[in-house]
Order: sequence, then structure tokens, then C-alpha cells
Amino acid sequence: QVQLVESGGGLVQAGGSLRLSCAASGSIFSIDSMAWYRQAPGKQRELVAGISSGGSTNYAESVKGRFTISRDKAKNTVYLQMNSLKPMDTAVYYCNARIWTVLPVKDYWGQGTQVTVSS
Repeated sequence: QVQLVESGGGLVQAGGSLRLSCAASGSIFSIDSMAWYRQAPGKQRELVAGISSGGSTNYAESVKGRFTISRDKAKNTVYLQMNSLKPMDTAVYYCNARIWTVLPVKDYWGQGTQVTVSS
């Protein structure tokens, strides 16, 4: 089985920073893309940032210039550095990875980590 475990969430004041981590473990043959999503109360889950197996990145317009996604392939880990945080960034952040095991590639999700930005 594959598991994704997030860490690094918490409470921070507007303008502050947090760094989220997500480590994948289990019977992993290969990981394609990894990404961070977030979901605020009453809203749909949205893509925040993604990174491909080759290192290409993409970001939601609302976080460009403030957030940076990175990846450590040796550790099967993806990070999200969040700077200049705003109250609108408050949400549960979920790690996503497309992973090949003995089965065809499919999406896996972490349990989520809460990020709260106070004004």
C-alpha cells in the first residue's frame, strides 16, 4: 500500500511563512507528478501548485510569486514553501501524487494539514 503523510501546517500571522512537507511511502515503483491542493470551508478543492517528474512547475494565479513547490526524488518527498501568507490562504492543504506500483498509475492523497493565517 501507498501512503502520503503531510506535515508543517499551523497558525501564522499574515505576512508570515510556512513550509509543508509530504512524504510518500509504500510499494512505490515510480512517482510521476506531485502536487498540493487546498480546500477552504464551503469551497471546492483547488490546485495550488504542481511539479512534474522532470521538475516543471505550475501554480495557481493566487499564489504565484509567494509559494514555491519543490521535490526530493530520493526521499519521495514534495515541499511547499509558503511566503507572504494571506488570510485567503487559510485551508486544509492536501498532498497529491500520481504513483505507479504493480498497478497502473493512479492518484494518491494525503490526510491533509491545516494552515490558518490570521489577520
